[in-house]
Amino acid sequence: MVKKIGILALQGNFQKHKLILDQLGVESTYVRYSSSLDDVNGLIIPGGESTTMTKLLDRSGLFESIVSFADKNPILGTCAGLIMMANNAMDDRVNTFKLLDIDIERNASGRQIDSLVESLTVSYDNIQKRIDATFIRAPKIIRHGKNVNVIAYYKGTPCAVKSGKHVGLSFHPELNGVSLFHEIAFNNIINNKEGLHAA
Repeated sequence: MVKKIGILALQGNFQKHKLILDQLGVESTYVRYSSSLDDVNGLIIPGGESTTMTKLLDRSGLFESIVSFADKNPILGTCAGLIMMANNAMDDRVNTFKLLDIDIERNASGRQIDSLVESLTVSYDNIQKRIDATFIRAPKIIRHGKNVNVIAYYKGTPCAVKSGKHVGLSFHPELNGVSLFHEIAFNNIINNKEGLHAA
């Protein structure tokens, strides 16, 4: 069986993530039901609106399934996806997966009109790389635990973090065609594409 990445497709800009995975030569599929998680080896939680996402996850029965899935499989969350992965979203309307030991301030960067593209330095695994990142009503990481590895900062504040197998970003790399974080999160899947077919 070919290894596949799922993209949560309840809401938000999930199509752009598929384009990134296509560029990397990785199989992907949209996830809208719990049963879809049986066929994937990693999951992307895209941007969107975290309160709406919470309602849709509860309604679809996906919430508990994703928590279980995350025990064994990597998850990449961008913007609202980062909020959903946090320990605490500081908002009672948002029910989070508690996958990253971080506290989040939602919409910290203002309104949609305040969106911006910034150049960031990503430091990971002895590699430093400059990338462009689009911030749209971006959440702000206001606390992170000692087991959370910060791999990029924006104005002195963490904006890209990794903990265990999971990666969370306060920006949208997919809008700038940046595949680096997909490669970091799903490294084992991408680098083991050959010979993945079951006998």
